[in-house]
Amino acid sequence: MEATARPAAPSRVTQLIRLVRSAPLTAKFGMLVTLAYAFVALFAPLIAPYGEVEVVSRVPFDGWSAEHLLGTDQLGRDFLSRLIFGARNSISIALVTTIISFTIGCLLGMFAALVGGFVDQVLSRIVDALMSVPDLIFILMILSILGGSIVNLILIIAILTSTRFYRISRAAALNVASLDFVEAAKVRGEGSLWIAVNEIFPNILPLLLSELGMRFCFIFLNIAALSFLGVGIQPPTAEWGSMVRDNAALINMGDITPLIPAAAIALLAVAVNFVVDWMLNRASGLTEEG
Repeated sequence: MEATARPAAPSRVTQLIRLVRSAPLTAKFGMLVTLAYAFVALFAPLIAPYGEVEVVSRVPFDGWSAEHLLGTDQLGRDFLSRLIFGARNSISIALVTTIISFTIGCLLGMFAALVGGFVDQVLSRIVDALMSVPDLIFILMILSILGGSIVNLILIIAILTSTRFYRISRAAALNVASLDFVEAAKVRGEGSLWIAVNEIFPNILPLLLSELGMRFCFIFLNIAALSFLGVGIQPPTAEWGSMVRDNAALINMGDITPLIPAAAIALLAVAVNFVVDWMLNRASGLTEEG
């Protein structure tokens, strides 16, 4: 008698499509906007009508026209092109910073939870000290000493943001570290790094992913704020925060052009938060079912 064939398990692509379809309207809107920003950031040189630093007009603050859809900035550069390249610069720098802070914070948090004792206390107190100082003030102080290069900006923000990942990963790892499969790995003689990456990390990943999206928003906004203050990404590199500052004089003339980069910043932050809220609700629902 032949055995009844079992239906094939759905592929990961199918599971992803089903997951997206089950998402609420706000989350779908957030995904669509985020993908649109990512597309613009990836293909900025192909989309932008002019170069990032190319001076295309002798008239600064030239008005909107068929040749320059959003006019020109204070140096006669095409504003739309600067806006598109600004998406690439702002998003890529924020993304790299978020990944670095995520890696540092999660590894140290899981390591502290596994080792415990004196090492855990020392790491936790250092994190407490860093978190006690407002981020923006601390970043301004360090950048004024070391200089406002992109590398310094990324490293400083990454280290400060890693404290948030450390707290969450440590707290979540403490709950998982006491479970049987982790104890079994220790008995087998597995090292702390192996246990952290292969046993603990997959079990706390949903919570960390939601925090990842939230921290990306904060980092993105911090970079824009620092550039607006003149200590973030330096000219001639296009960045939305500095574009608002450099063209703010147009607002007094009744021109809304400087508000467009600000609106782009706000829209991306709202879109990512929609997706993060959905992920948090989904994670909490799975936890209750479990």
